[in-house]
Amino acid sequence: MLTIFFIIYIISAFVAAGSIILYGCNPSRSLGWLLVIIFVPYAGVLFYVLFGVNRREFKIYTLKHTVKRRLFDQNYLKHSASGKKASFKSTKKKKLEALLKNSSNYPAIPGNKVTVLSNGATAYKSIFEKLEKAENFIHIEFYIFEDGDILERLYQIFKSKIAEGVKIRMIYDAIGSFDLKRKSIKRFKDLGVAVYPVLPIKFGTIIFTINFRNHRKIIVIDGDVGFTGGVNISDKYVRSQSELGIWDDEHLCIEGPAVESLHNIFIKDFYFASNEESILDEKFHNIISEKGDSTVQIVSSGPDSKHPTIMYQYLGLINLAEKSIYIANPYFMPSRPLLEGLKMAALEGINVKILVPAKSDSKLAHYSMKSYFRELLEVGIEIYRSSNFLHSKIIITDIEIVSVGSGNFDHRSFEQNFEANALIYDKNVAKEITDNFLKDCEKSNRLTLEVHKSRPFYSKVIEGFARLFSPLL
Repeated sequence: MLTIFFIIYIISAFVAAGSIILYGCNPSRSLGWLLVIIFVPYAGVLFYVLFGVNRREFKIYTLKHTVKRRLFDQNYLKHSASGKKASFKSTKKKKLEALLKNSSNYPAIPGNKVTVLSNGATAYKSIFEKLEKAENFIHIEFYIFEDGDILERLYQIFKSKIAEGVKIRMIYDAIGSFDLKRKSIKRFKDLGVAVYPVLPIKFGTIIFTINFRNHRKIIVIDGDVGFTGGVNISDKYVRSQSELGIWDDEHLCIEGPAVESLHNIFIKDFYFASNEESILDEKFHNIISEKGDSTVQIVSSGPDSKHPTIMYQYLGLINLAEKSIYIANPYFMPSRPLLEGLKMAALEGINVKILVPAKSDSKLAHYSMKSYFRELLEVGIEIYRSSNFLHSKIIITDIEIVSVGSGNFDHRSFEQNFEANALIYDKNVAKEITDNFLKDCEKSNRLTLEVHKSRPFYSKVIEGFARLFSPLL
């Protein structure tokens, strides 16, 4: 019996190793997986199949769901809200807009009002106020729905809106909202809310779906009001629930034609979670009037994308910088192109500041992130560590263009998660978020190269080990 298992393992290991060699486009990530397969017998192969397969290339493991989602873009993706296109005088903005439009389908759209929501309490206040004004429908998706006061407030608003005839559709990530009680989901369903999980955990499909998570945070109200950013539905954004303190995050309220791009993302996600064709109705593509002066481009990426657009977006913002690059991110584990791009920018004399949390909800991610600090500090990049758990995902270029959304600086956000960012081409919005960023830096501890070098030897060993597996996170 043991011989049979050993033979199966050897065959599986060779097949896995072969797929890594043939279809692995990232050498460091491929090496990491080869080491896992070699040094973690049996389980290593399973981990690779679950979390490491390049499903864009290795057709045996391609998820049918992903193929259907790609076809959806050809058949249903529409941009009918305003018909206006952004007209940039700046060459760098033209290049960035073209890059992101060609890789994720969504153009930059003028005529929007953008409200910056600088923390969880402010975000929830704005969200609840707008929800209470809904007249036709509320469409909402979050990575995390968590039991607590915030969810209860959401429930009460939904209860009153459904009584007024408002249609509510809601989707959640099956892993991210794993702790959400079944009775809580049933309460929403009993109200009349159409509730569905994204890529639910099912026997027979788990091997293909567990590693693909919907990390997006999107609300669309009546088609012309939208929210997106990094805040989830959880009490941890308004009160401390652990040693991490209150989760510090940035969110946006967008009103105007660009909301249709957010809505297109929701429609696609909801359709594949529910199979309800009513969500494809033309009434969800109404003309949206201009509400402000901001040009907004929604950037969408996921395992159904042909390109790692979130990474392209960050790399594009770094490469276009002439004066400054400001980054806030809780999981700063950049790919090699991003790492080298930041180092080159610093050596060119561009002011680069990176804000990360001093503590993390993932020890492996925490130590892996620290392993990148030395080479960043050596070229003059400023690193600040926030005492609260910084959860914002922000990048600002030249205090002119700013991105706020769900995408982290890690392989998971670039390749495995469904993500959505809002890219704002507006100096006033960029300035407001920059001011918030710099205030956070002032309140944080700046890490120096000398202090970083003096850390304990055991920490350096752990960091090196964690760095080895960073491409697998």
